[in-house]
Amino acid sequence: MAYDKKPTGDSPDEMMRVPMPKDYKREMFAIADQLLGASKIKVMCADGKSRIGRIPGKLKKRMWIREGDLLIIRPWEFQEDEKADILFRYTRTQATNLARRRIIPEVINIY
Repeated sequence: MAYDKKPTGDSPDEMMRVPMPKDYKREMFAIADQLLGASKIKVMCADGKSRIGRIPGKLKKRMWIREGDLLIIRPWEFQEDEKADILFRYTRTQATNLARRRIIPEVINIY
């Protein structure tokens, strides 16, 4: 009995459904630069600034971040140039796919 192959999703035209930064919420891409401990990470943002990123409590156990990971961050309302909240971490596959499609700004594109 022959089985039909299922589509694997490797076609280049297929869209990946991943969260994107929302401009109206002031979200942007960032790269994890240095792990500082106590759920704080130094990140290099798409606007060229270096900030201290904080993993909020509800994501602390769910989101494990390593140096070089692509993130979505939201700068704080106050201390805007110094601190930010980390909202999402992309996997390596998602990050390379976004880089291949030229969605990541050139300032932080290490993929």
